[in-house]
Amino acid sequence: MPIRVCLLVLVLALLGAFAAVPPPARAQDRPAVVVTDPTARSYQAAIQEFADEAGGFDVPQFRQQLSDALDFSGVFRSIDLAAFLAPRRTGSLGASISCPDWRPIGADAVVEGVVSGSSTLAIDFRVWDVARCAVLRHKQYTGGRGDSRQIARRIADDVVEAFTGTRGVAGTEIAYVSTRSGTPEIWVMNADGSQARQATRNRSINGFPSWSPDGNSILYMSYLFQRSPRLFRLVRAGPAKAGRLLEGLDPKAAVYRGVYDPSGQRMAVVVSRDGAPEIYVVDADGRNPRRLTRHQAIDVSPSWSPDGRRIAFVSDRTGNPNLYVIHADGSQLRRLTFGGGYSTSPAWSPDGRWIAYETRVGGGQFDIWRIDPEGQGAAPIVTHPRSDESPTWAPDSRKLAFQSRRTGRSEIFAIDLDGGNLQQLTEGGGESTAPHWGPYPR
Repeated sequence: MPIRVCLLVLVLALLGAFAAVPPPARAQDRPAVVVTDPTARSYQAAIQEFADEAGGFDVPQFRQQLSDALDFSGVFRSIDLAAFLAPRRTGSLGASISCPDWRPIGADAVVEGVVSGSSTLAIDFRVWDVARCAVLRHKQYTGGRGDSRQIARRIADDVVEAFTGTRGVAGTEIAYVSTRSGTPEIWVMNADGSQARQATRNRSINGFPSWSPDGNSILYMSYLFQRSPRLFRLVRAGPAKAGRLLEGLDPKAAVYRGVYDPSGQRMAVVVSRDGAPEIYVVDADGRNPRRLTRHQAIDVSPSWSPDGRRIAFVSDRTGNPNLYVIHADGSQLRRLTFGGGYSTSPAWSPDGRWIAYETRVGGGQFDIWRIDPEGQGAAPIVTHPRSDESPTWAPDSRKLAFQSRRTGRSEIFAIDLDGGNLQQLTEGGGESTAPHWGPYPR
């Protein structure tokens, strides 16, 4: 396919998507069991209603929020309160629980807690391993009464970490593109789909949001400047500069995308200066651009390896778009996917084991697949008669979010790595596309 025609195809596809570190753990804090298989789902949690020493705290609602957050993890299932043989509400945190009372109902974990304070709440909780009758985690969170739902998510993530060695992701966020306000704008929501809020309001074409490793910034592409794609940054904390980046480039250069490396000190960006888009590596402040690829074909969609040494990307240099991997210094280029297919949107898992991507099957349908960084073990993760696209990993590497038209319009979904626990995250108008899962909160 001629370069100009292929570039036009990619640009039309782009526009179509728019329209469409803690202190050392004490002995009782260390995990009792380390799950090495991220697809495992083997735990049940008995969550007590926390003792209300604050007065007027909605204890049943908080328990439900904590239960929902644990269920979202895909690792735990909460046990119905009616099944409890032991007390439904926490008495105090000073005494041991009666572990034999929890084993008959299949509880692996018991979560108990006390809420105290007035305007500022203190939520003190313990996580018990019933099999060993030992406390795995004892911790306290503070916040206003309006922060209770977010605290529930943090506690759920702690429960998951206590049993698996890896934090849960209920307390994380996802950035994405939505047209619900009329034009493609950047939005942010909690990982479970709640509290969606609009992050840009420039009424231009915006796309490809990408979080910084500290969660304080989001890179995105916008047509706001001279009606041409440029790279911008949103900042909600820290010293980073908000606004347009790469201002020192050729004024005619188009910038289609930018992604941070794991250190947050560099970015991989897609720039078109003399024809087809190429991959560049630049400093986080937008300075010192260094060209990584040099080919007349189109090179797009960079994704960093967790160690920051390699970048996966898409190129049509052999005809159809396929996945490639290159070292961050531009050396050791190699092709990852073969077979004459059409594979795009690589996303390297945070644990480094997999690269998720979308691939075309049948008559134009796209499914989500995974392949290891050496090009082995390619297998589907998400399949559906309607297309599933743009995969992004949760920071625990147990979950993926992606966009799908399975409801008739583009919405964001989340799914466990084993293909289970599918959840729709967006609804309520417009098209929702291009999700990017944020890091753990700090």
